[in-house]
Amino acid sequence: MSNQAEFNLTGRIVIITGASSGLGAHLAGRLAAAGANVVAGARRLDRLDEIAKSAAATGGNILPVQMDVEDPASIVSAFDAAEERFGPVDTVVANAGFNVPSFAVDLPAEDLRRMMAVNIEGVFLTAREAAKRLIDKELYDRGRMVLLGSVGSLRPLPGLTAYSMSKAAVAMMGKGLAREWARYGVNVNTICPGWIATELNSDWLESEAGQKLVKTFPRRRVMKPGDLDSLVLFLCSDASASLTGGVFAVDEGQSLA
Repeated sequence: MSNQAEFNLTGRIVIITGASSGLGAHLAGRLAAAGANVVAGARRLDRLDEIAKSAAATGGNILPVQMDVEDPASIVSAFDAAEERFGPVDTVVANAGFNVPSFAVDLPAEDLRRMMAVNIEGVFLTAREAAKRLIDKELYDRGRMVLLGSVGSLRPLPGLTAYSMSKAAVAMMGKGLAREWARYGVNVNTICPGWIATELNSDWLESEAGQKLVKTFPRRRVMKPGDLDSLVLFLCSDASASLTGGVFAVDEGQSLA
């Protein structure tokens, strides 16, 4: 990734959620390659171990931590493990998410509950735990929070009303937390990616239904995980000191369709 060297994250301690696959796994590797000490959190510890070994082979430092953002105690435990290994977490990439494609009338109540628990409560509790510790330790002007929204934060996606609701909440959450924590120098920004091809959705995107959707995009293509690298690294770095409360669409114009 050519732009990675522009933002040196040496000395930063980053916790990234949902890091066992897809965009989270990709970003964990990029953050480690940029010099950060990375705490990769997810439920699947075996996958995290593989990611940590891959990063270590190129000099990156990733600590795998079993973490379930639906469980507040699990979040606290992950931060405790991070502090024991590296010191206080100063940077969060809240990437964990959950989705069930369904029209509103067909969506099971349990799936709705879990979507809100992971996509809203999990993001809130993860960011809050980091901020509480930074404020308690008076580590001001150090905090960087990057929340992962979606193109659904900006417009309702067909068949994904509940998911779009949850991601719209993330965008407003980012603004609210940025306002609350501005005096402590804790920056909170939200990135709203468009459709990105990952191991979880690539087969569907190649299907007839997926290709029909892609043809409605302004550029008629899906994004790659690497398309977010530069902005994520910038928002995690010292270079973003004056930027908080931002909501950034990185979607190749999909929110305009």
